[in-house]
Amino acid sequence: MKTFYAPLSELAGIEQLKKDFEVTGQPVMISGCIDTQKIHLVHAAVNDYRFRLIITGDEAKAREMQEDSRFFDKSSIYYPAKDFIFYSADVHGNQLAGERLRCIQKIIAAQDNKTNITVITTIDGCVDMLMPLQRYRDNIIHFKNSDIIDTEKLISKLVGIGYTRVPMIDGQGQFAVRGGIIDIFSYTDETPVRIELWDDEIDSIRFFDVESQRSVEKIQTYDVFPATEWILSEDEIDAGFEKVKDEVEKQLVTLGNDKKKKTQQEMDACNRLRHAYADFERTRDYSKFILSFTDEIEGFTDYFPKDETVFVLDEPDRIMERMELISYEYEESMKNRLEGGYVVASQTKLMRPIAEVYKNMQSSRLMLLSSLDYKPKMLKPADYLRIDARSISSYNNSFEYLADDINKYKRTGYRVVLVCNSRTRAARIVADLEELGTQSYFSEDYDKEIMPGTVMVTYGNIHRGFEYPLIGFVIITENDIFTSRTRKKQKKKYEGRSIAGFNELNVGDYVVHEMHGLGVYKGIEKITVEGVEKDYIKIEYAGNSNLYVLATQLDRLQKYAASDTEKKPKLNKLGSVEWNKTKAKVHGAVEEIAKDLVELYSIRQNQKGYAFGPDTVWQKEFEEMFPYEETDDQLNAIADTKADMESTRIMDRLICGDVGYGKTEVAIRAAFKAVQEGKQVAYLVPTTILAQQHFNTFEQRMKNFPLKVAQLSSFRTNKEIKETLADLKKGFVDVVIGTHRLLSKDVEFKDLGLLIIDEEQRFGVAHKEKIKKLKNNIDVLTLSATPIPRTLHMSLVGIRDMSVLEEPPVDRVPIQTFVTEHNDEMIREAINRELARGGQVYYVYNRVRSIDEAAAHIQELVPQANVAFAHGQMEKRELEKIMVDFINGDIDVLISTTIIETGMDISNVNTMIIEDADKFGLSQLYQLRGRVGRSNRTAYAFLLYRRDRMLTEVAEKRLSAIREFSDFGSGFKIAMKDLEIRGAGNVLGKSQHGHMAAVGYDLYCKMLNEAVNDLKGIKNEYSFETNVDLSVDAYIPSTYIKSEYQKLDMYKRIAAIENIEEYSEMQEELIDRFGDMPVAAENLLRVALLKADAHKAYINRIIQKEDGIRYYLYDGKKPDAEKLKKLIDEYQGKIKYVGNKEPYLLYVMKKDKKAAPSGSFYRMPSKNMIKSEKKLTADEIFNIVECVIKSIGGLYDKK
Repeated sequence: MKTFYAPLSELAGIEQLKKDFEVTGQPVMISGCIDTQKIHLVHAAVNDYRFRLIITGDEAKAREMQEDSRFFDKSSIYYPAKDFIFYSADVHGNQLAGERLRCIQKIIAAQDNKTNITVITTIDGCVDMLMPLQRYRDNIIHFKNSDIIDTEKLISKLVGIGYTRVPMIDGQGQFAVRGGIIDIFSYTDETPVRIELWDDEIDSIRFFDVESQRSVEKIQTYDVFPATEWILSEDEIDAGFEKVKDEVEKQLVTLGNDKKKKTQQEMDACNRLRHAYADFERTRDYSKFILSFTDEIEGFTDYFPKDETVFVLDEPDRIMERMELISYEYEESMKNRLEGGYVVASQTKLMRPIAEVYKNMQSSRLMLLSSLDYKPKMLKPADYLRIDARSISSYNNSFEYLADDINKYKRTGYRVVLVCNSRTRAARIVADLEELGTQSYFSEDYDKEIMPGTVMVTYGNIHRGFEYPLIGFVIITENDIFTSRTRKKQKKKYEGRSIAGFNELNVGDYVVHEMHGLGVYKGIEKITVEGVEKDYIKIEYAGNSNLYVLATQLDRLQKYAASDTEKKPKLNKLGSVEWNKTKAKVHGAVEEIAKDLVELYSIRQNQKGYAFGPDTVWQKEFEEMFPYEETDDQLNAIADTKADMESTRIMDRLICGDVGYGKTEVAIRAAFKAVQEGKQVAYLVPTTILAQQHFNTFEQRMKNFPLKVAQLSSFRTNKEIKETLADLKKGFVDVVIGTHRLLSKDVEFKDLGLLIIDEEQRFGVAHKEKIKKLKNNIDVLTLSATPIPRTLHMSLVGIRDMSVLEEPPVDRVPIQTFVTEHNDEMIREAINRELARGGQVYYVYNRVRSIDEAAAHIQELVPQANVAFAHGQMEKRELEKIMVDFINGDIDVLISTTIIETGMDISNVNTMIIEDADKFGLSQLYQLRGRVGRSNRTAYAFLLYRRDRMLTEVAEKRLSAIREFSDFGSGFKIAMKDLEIRGAGNVLGKSQHGHMAAVGYDLYCKMLNEAVNDLKGIKNEYSFETNVDLSVDAYIPSTYIKSEYQKLDMYKRIAAIENIEEYSEMQEELIDRFGDMPVAAENLLRVALLKADAHKAYINRIIQKEDGIRYYLYDGKKPDAEKLKKLIDEYQGKIKYVGNKEPYLLYVMKKDKKAAPSGSFYRMPSKNMIKSEKKLTADEIFNIVECVIKSIGGLYDKK
């Protein structure tokens, strides 16, 4: 880093600073510092010290500093502070705890490996109470190949250091044990690790992929870092429980529990405290009472070795202000909570006094950075230095000004560095400067000093540039040159779950069997028939009748899913015609819709539309001004949309993606493309509020271009509407955004070229008809926030053009989710905290009757806030006025029913409180929660439930699932299913909902797929079922896969094996995930492969009986009689044709000299293989069956 550090050694102040730091305990105050220059100064001036801890006042600033710091030191890491006030919620997301553990692990690694590290945190991170670093060190578990492991001890150790045992890992902080395989997913790693044992010795250690559960790469050693911030010994836990119990009893007395006559307030407080203690006993969450459990407590600053650390305080007075605010907030909150019986006394002392933190840092090396000269509070600097640094004034996209300035710098012998966010942009800048006659060069070699009067262009990410006039050194960043661009974030690898199949089957779930209809899943049962063991799936039907399905037939079963999850479906009766009637009815409907879709598609294929030209320079410039990094899905959707527009075909593309995944940007780019060619664009939205929001977005994005954007909705006065209509007709308006007002007769366009429809499913039937008329031969882009399932997507490929956005946008800060009982204190604190940082709050209250009372109650809690309420039954004008005020920031807290669920997007709202969250469906909670966290601030979601109401099991499951949602784009499989079904309904039309509910969603998709294939002339799979029932043990032993859910999943996937490649892959996966396969599981795979081959050979059933193996042929396809006769002859009596009501071929297993046909082309069972009366081995049976299947396959003409 000589390029950046060397010039600073010329500053007199730096020499003085180094002298001051020769001894500890001499804080140095440096004034005249600005923004990114502070980070540069820290790295350049104290680079000789291994540890740097930079402390600032607020979180956004800390995160920005960490990004800048990474340019100078790749090991820079951010340490997020713990939340002092809400830590006592019943559950909270583990995301930030994971980040803290990652940081602590890096600090330990830097100490042990003698490497450098820079940590950036906020002052609240330093006043927290933490476990001594040595405890973490002592509890790291080390693994290396060939180590001997005691599995039972390891399990209890993992639980002791905070890991949760699960059947299958799907998130950090979990571990799973299956036989000789141990999977562990630490917070400190991106991927989990799998340890395979040979008996009790480690045979291999490898990383594996969470999604596929398959191994990725082998490693020799691995260290497991604790997954909790508090590790306690058994003795400490026992003693701690006693202390807490005593404390609670003392506190009850203080609250007046002993009084004969208690006030209502005292009774409530005592009850609350009892509940809190009961909860604590149940959850064993020690962090809430940590002072009762251990005396060994350190602060974050104690984690850094004094001799090798430089502490840096950024703007000490701001830090002090922040500290006073936190302390005040904390003390007030604790005082109220103590009186209300929410906490006990020791819980109110969980914050270290700032004086103690400062004292610790002052005794080491401490740098205080500020822009102005002042005396910091509570600190006594030993020296005051001033450094002259200036910020770079913005060039507002003007390259000429930049070139002039650079030439001035060169003439005065300055060293100039330009830092660009992309290498292509850097190369372009070098070329552009050359054109203007300014010499510069591109380099990423920072070990050479830069010469005076030269200009170096390099690649990297820094927020803002700065200049040191005294030494002639300047750094200019891309953000200084191109103002309209917010800095694009470095792209994180997308780790979220794609919308995967949903196969978690629990006992009591509804399932659909293709042949027998709807029943209830009752679990797996092992049944032994004539000495042969097999697993059967038990399904209960109406009238208490049970069906046992062989586990190898699992592909015929689907979990039943319909859009109305609350309503119980009606069970079918076994053997009744009712199910076939239902299927026939749905079949008819499905064929109808498939016909409509295919027809519509072919008509549109044959019509010619307007072909737009390729992208222009303006288009490129317009897209470059998009302030965020596009996701891959977004880029694909944009490319597909443009390709559609440039072809002569009429575009009809559907873009599905979750709330805030960037659908609007795709639409904006398409609109811009259309407008450039003189076409008009109509953007149709379902609500006035959305019209206003999109209007603002379009206006903002297009303000630098000569385009006119207008709005048609009830927000506009009659006069404005008249003007807009006239301008539309004349062609003066380029883009018009409106509600169904756009569909009125008086709206005429001069030359409409593109129609964009947002949330089409929310328009009524009459409006849809008008939309259809408007659509006639113009390009149409439809946007939908309900995701479309993959299954449906596949069956509609080639009928409907679709782009699916599944990747969450970069720079979404995860939402901190707290689930807690209704508690006025917490509500007050949550609202106050949000208002203190200038934000707004959504409060979801879903009862219209008493919403005004709820609003009055909140107003009492926070008298200084501007509180308003809104619900769907209000007068339209009034509702719109409230919403517009809220969007404009005039209302602080909006109490509203779930109307905010749909499409509202306000980035200033970053706290949401949902009352009675247990009453909402998961998808609803998920969509509601998606309304906050749309900026780069940490967002909070509080899900409240009432204590006195017993939570239903479903509600409890929902609330715990919501917690997993704290990862964007992951963990929401359940909500996704709700939404997918809704999405499917949207694409296929409402009329299909009933049919979907009748047969269940998966079977419906399968039927639709077949109907579409029929119409397209694609041959469907044969529609008969093949069963194979041989006298071999073929099942998955419960010692091999313990978890029933995983076992089911495996059965389902094994049943779907179709060829030898899939067979081998399955075999590899089973060995990789669960260890060496037992014989019964091997047999199961062989049976599945035979079943697939038999199906291709038109065999209905293969059953092994006393007299031999019977092959029942599919009666829908007749074999060639000549070939059949030849086959029987070839087998010389080993195969007989038995003709009765159900004819079959019998492979005889009685003693017979003539074992094989003469001159047979196939590998036949040899004579000695047929050991009469003695039992055949499984392998021998498989060989016979495989051979006969091949022979039978030869009876049919292969087309």
